[in-house]
Amino acid sequence: MDEGQDRWIRVPVGDDAARWATRVRCRRVLLVVHNVTSATRLLDVLPLFHDDLGIQLLATCTGSSAFRSGIADLLADTGVPVLPWEQALATPVDLAISASFGGELHAIQGPLAILSHGIGYTKRLAAPSTDAVGVPRSAPAPVFGLAPEWLLSNGAPLADALVLSHPEQFDRLAAACPEALPTAVLAGDPCFDRMLSARPYRDRFRRAFGVRRGQRLVLLNSTWSSQSLLGDGGGNGGGDGGGEGPGDDVLPSLLPRLASELPADEYHVAAVLHPNIWHGHGPGQIRAWLDRARRSGLTLIDPLKNWRQALVAADLVIGDHGSVTYYAAALGTPVLLGAAPLDGLDPDAPIADFIRTAPRLNARSPLRGQVDALIESHVPQPGPMRFTSSVPGEAAVRLRRTFYELMGAPEPSGPALLEPLPLPAPEPAPRTAPLWVLTRFLAGPEVAVARYADPAREPAGSGDDHLAVHEDTRDPGQLDLADVVFRDGSPDDQRFGPPGRWAAEVLDRHPHCALAAYVTGPSSCLVRTRDGALLRLTAGAEADADPAVYASAVHAWLAAGRARAALVADGLTVRTGGTAHRVVVTAEADDTMTAGVTRQEGRTTPADRSTAHASGADIPRAGRRSPRTGS
Repeated sequence: MDEGQDRWIRVPVGDDAARWATRVRCRRVLLVVHNVTSATRLLDVLPLFHDDLGIQLLATCTGSSAFRSGIADLLADTGVPVLPWEQALATPVDLAISASFGGELHAIQGPLAILSHGIGYTKRLAAPSTDAVGVPRSAPAPVFGLAPEWLLSNGAPLADALVLSHPEQFDRLAAACPEALPTAVLAGDPCFDRMLSARPYRDRFRRAFGVRRGQRLVLLNSTWSSQSLLGDGGGNGGGDGGGEGPGDDVLPSLLPRLASELPADEYHVAAVLHPNIWHGHGPGQIRAWLDRARRSGLTLIDPLKNWRQALVAADLVIGDHGSVTYYAAALGTPVLLGAAPLDGLDPDAPIADFIRTAPRLNARSPLRGQVDALIESHVPQPGPMRFTSSVPGEAAVRLRRTFYELMGAPEPSGPALLEPLPLPAPEPAPRTAPLWVLTRFLAGPEVAVARYADPAREPAGSGDDHLAVHEDTRDPGQLDLADVVFRDGSPDDQRFGPPGRWAAEVLDRHPHCALAAYVTGPSSCLVRTRDGALLRLTAGAEADADPAVYASAVHAWLAAGRARAALVADGLTVRTGGTAHRVVVTAEADDTMTAGVTRQEGRTTPADRSTAHASGADIPRAGRRSPRTGS
């Protein structure tokens, strides 16, 4: 065996594979992975070979991408045998499928089909062979996937089937590389088809991401390169459309403004970042860069499994020139461009026209006004959906037919189907940044509440204010300033003891705190007031807010000197923006004595509290500006 061949697999391919394999007459389909990004498109089409006992799936990695992190784990998760690249080139296959042009694809022994891993071929990118001879900087890079530098090998087409999603790509291909035109196949976009099929389940996706009734999901989306929304504008962007020279570094100022200007209970902010960002800089680094934003409520979406679901769920996307932003527009979602370089795009591609005409984010103007105005006035433009796929819903049928024709094999008798987008598993992420809370009393037992997570400056708005702080805050000093301290957990979590006892301990530990709230589930919490009363707050029919906001409303009610008995008798309506949440308030028996914690000596009784309210003495703090030190 030659040096290096000791890593080659022996089953189901190899010199003596027939001796060990169970099914030995299968046709071999090789998935050629360039990086994690291209692998996602291959995973889209993998189900087209399901249930065919005559197909043996194989996978390999070309090793040609600068972004190699994450590939081994992804391939391991598929459970498909993985061949070293050298073995893949030495192994005859009946079909190879790639979603990129990286690597020595010309050396593969078998028919080759190439898919786009985005919304068609839109970006300029120098081919490795071209870059090696030194193309003058003034010369524009060729269009990735449509130029001879990418499509031809020794003057002949590299692929046996070049999959296109729309006839406009035929026109650009004919102009740029007519030699490859006979290989072009119109087969639509499987990724887009999966999103279209998932739209009836939009509300489920929203709930999975933690979006509550009345909230708007604002989705940040960034492709990779220094000219992207996440990019710092420096260096030679290259890659996914980055230009040369310095640009704006938008995100460092955008993230804190989103928290300062968008009330936490009216907007949910999430981010979808290109896999090349995750695996280029490292997931740990991304989480570190976005730590403060995450503690303020930002949800980081899995860039492999859940980004499509997030697009379906979004109310608005703040994005850039990447494919995901264009997919959002194709779904009819309002888009604000936070970064919009044109120099890395094919000027004749539909996305270039979209970038030229789509609304721009004005970093100097209030964000909430821009977000709300665009959502409320948005009329979906037909261009993005039209040019994403000319045959929506047909990708599975067309692709399977193409694949089996290349293999010279009959198609399975069953229908060609793609996998439905899975429902993401809920991943609760407690908002642990301090919350500046503004409250106003409306008619009847109704309190309007607006909470702002770790605002950089005092939020606009009228009413009384108080500070609510999660017990797991990064800055423990904020707990000593908090009017409301809260946490989330199971009511039987032995680490904290019964919720009533936990609340008593919090009030003993933080003398300034007026109310402690233990959120026991998505619709309820137990609160203890400074005078020792225990109240259970339960969401009524149609109510759907973070129960901690109910606790802040109760604090505001009591701090204003209003009767606790009225809350128990009549309940409370909490209004977040335009959404009303009816809350049932129930008095609970005090169990701290049996739990092993005695009341703090000198604490007032409910009767004492009523007297204090009448006299105006010892009223919980409200209308006080809480000093902030950051978190």
